[in-house]
Amino acid sequence: IKGKDKKEALRLVQEFIDMIHKKDVNLDELGDAQVLQGVSDFPARVKCALLAWKTLQEIL
Repeated sequence: IKGKDKKEALRLVQEFIDMIHKKDVNLDELGDAQVLQGVSDFPARVKCALLAWKTLQEIL
């Protein structure tokens, strides 16, 4: 997210959220965040994984 403009940051946040919800995304765009893809296999952890991203989305 660092160095991105608001529009690009929001798009990346949505890409991450979509990834966690098992939607088709471009993992290369997510960089290091793609390592959290496996969280989607653990429904009890999805909310935790999305907390910071949803907060960022609201702030932007």
